[in-house]
Amino acid sequence: MNFCAQKLGTALLTAILVFGMAASVAAAKSSTFTGTVSDSMCGAKHAMPGDDAGCTRACVSKGSKYALVVGDKVYTLDTSDKQALDTLYKQAGAKVTVTGTEQDNTITVRSVKAVQ
Repeated sequence: MNFCAQKLGTALLTAILVFGMAASVAAAKSSTFTGTVSDSMCGAKHAMPGDDAGCTRACVSKGSKYALVVGDKVYTLDTSDKQALDTLYKQAGAKVTVTGTEQDNTITVRSVKAVQ
């Protein structure tokens, strides 16, 4: 293979990879979900005595992730954003609106807002 053909092949491969990555990013469109803040261990039904907020906070402090219960569906919330985590803590057991991308029942959180 000559040098020009090799350069053309490399350029085409690079273009295909760039367009493929751009398509996957475009497919990961942000959505909005409104539901009740819970934790991934308890989901919709809390096991600890007391209120749902206290159970959620206790489970998260022991390593469980926050979750969002929307109807019969439970989504695990994935975030390390301090503001989002603070809002989830304050709104444990209450309704919030989460904006983010969902894949395999996990929402990668972009923002969390309390529902008034």
